[in-house]
Amino acid sequence: MRRRLCPHYSMENTMIKNASVTDFIILGFSNHPNVNLIMFSAFLCVYIVIVLGNILIIVIIYFDPALHTPMYFFLRNLSFLDLSYISVTLPKMLANLLSDNKTISFASCAVQMFFFLFFGITGCFLLACMAFDRYSAICNPLRYTVIMNKRPICSQLVIGAYICGSMNSMVQTSFTFSLHFCGSKKIDHFFCDVPPLLKLSCTDTYINQMVMFALSSLIIGTTALIILISYAYIICAVLQTRSVAGRHKTFSTCTSHIMVVSIFYGTLAFMYVQPSWLASPDKILYTVFTPLINPLIYSLRNKEVKEALGRALNKCMVFPQIRINSL
Repeated sequence: MRRRLCPHYSMENTMIKNASVTDFIILGFSNHPNVNLIMFSAFLCVYIVIVLGNILIIVIIYFDPALHTPMYFFLRNLSFLDLSYISVTLPKMLANLLSDNKTISFASCAVQMFFFLFFGITGCFLLACMAFDRYSAICNPLRYTVIMNKRPICSQLVIGAYICGSMNSMVQTSFTFSLHFCGSKKIDHFFCDVPPLLKLSCTDTYINQMVMFALSSLIIGTTALIILISYAYIICAVLQTRSVAGRHKTFSTCTSHIMVVSIFYGTLAFMYVQPSWLASPDKILYTVFTPLINPLIYSLRNKEVKEALGRALNKCMVFPQIRINSL
């Protein structure tokens, strides 16, 4: 592998010269004002839909007692992660589309990378927790309330997901920003991510690439394995069910989660578990697509969420009538 080394490089020089790097330039998508304006309008609409969709799911689950179950406790946290995940990158991208100043400070770049990785990897572990929840509900229905007791077990699983996400994020961010940046400051991307920053380093990035590949493979592989094993047991349990209606009901409760898992892991693996020569920043549009599609899947394909939304709308329609009659 090619090594990019600066003359007379030393650890002391790295610290001194990195201290002088005060900002980066995010190139984004295009330099044409008309194109940027169209993209700004499109992504602004997408961002509004993502924010409203995830907030709607969080509010419905919080206020509807029928949804106070472990499954929807995890879904509420997943919606919060999606909302936070997209808010780390998209607002800055929208600002850059309308501005000629596309700089981001060294510290802000590090913070953006940390939280992007943090929310993304935490989502991996949370999806694995949701798969385990479905396994417990379908394969151990009599012990489900004991296994997935909402307060201690579910809270511990969610906290564990956040801890694992933060540890991975700290390692990858610290490894990336310990590199020596002495050449171009232009990031060929629309936010601060690990692969485009590795390209800017004039030092050897072999260890960083191996660490990124190893951690990403370990996390994606482990959580995906948990999900696959959980659904293997679920499928075996469903096939043993003689009732056709029972099979359909069981599969319908898992369809939304399977779709979200397939989209999330497919795009994530394509970006981070592949040879570096295949990486392309343009393909990281999954950062927008995944948080957009998740609330649509869970709201349109989940019967209980649709019923809860209907009850909420009925209450909104009844309350104004009561107020008018009281006047």
